[in-house]
Amino acid sequence: MALTASQLETFRHDGYLILPRYVAQADCEAMLADARAQLAAATLPLEFEADVGYAGAPVSREAQGGQTVRRLLKAYDRGDALRRWATRPDLVESLAQIFGEDVVLTLAHHNCVMTKHPHFGTATGWHRDIRYWSFPQNSLISVWLALGQETRENGALRFIPGSHREQLKPHQLDSLDFLRPDEPDNQPLVARGQQVALAQGDVVLFHSGLFHAAGRNEGDTTKFSVVFAYRGESNPPTPGTRSASAGEIALGH
Repeated sequence: MALTASQLETFRHDGYLILPRYVAQADCEAMLADARAQLAAATLPLEFEADVGYAGAPVSREAQGGQTVRRLLKAYDRGDALRRWATRPDLVESLAQIFGEDVVLTLAHHNCVMTKHPHFGTATGWHRDIRYWSFPQNSLISVWLALGQETRENGALRFIPGSHREQLKPHQLDSLDFLRPDEPDNQPLVARGQQVALAQGDVVLFHSGLFHAAGRNEGDTTKFSVVFAYRGESNPPTPGTRSASAGEIALGH
């Protein structure tokens, strides 16, 4: 199941690649059942919508909707099904093709089950993952697995193809390194944004420098997605930073 030359070129050009039906329904359902049970039991550690401070989020954990969970953190430690997915050999081999070297799973970033709830699951503006990661090279890959259907209605991902190759100027970003929606220089970039629709088992690989966003969940059921981040072995985290704080798993290829 190695990536084809066409797939590799798509990733390099667009900054993301969709792998349809990559994970079997039974495997998705096993991860989904685990995630639902741990969400119901409020199994720590958790991140709440109130913690991130995005527009529309509850102002505190005590406010209405303040106990809405945004992420089940430390997914790698949450069960065998998630660990098997994070280290799946054919996935690792595909990542090694892109990196051109052995693969390392970073546990400091992503490493979570994203839970986007109706009503209090906030939208996320255009941003790049590398904005809060500390590595010598902006060349990590986030791997997103849809455990159920993801559509515009329930807050699916959007990408700006090729934006990982853009050189932006400081005035285009706000204090949190999100694209400023009111900045005229950003309009041509935002106009290129593409909505992604995913079926259960679909996987998206996307570059750490790619601008992506997601809307609110306007549906009536919670959306679950698994997200892990990987680097090439020659791109270790900067010592003393958050990126170096949680350990890593060397996977080879």
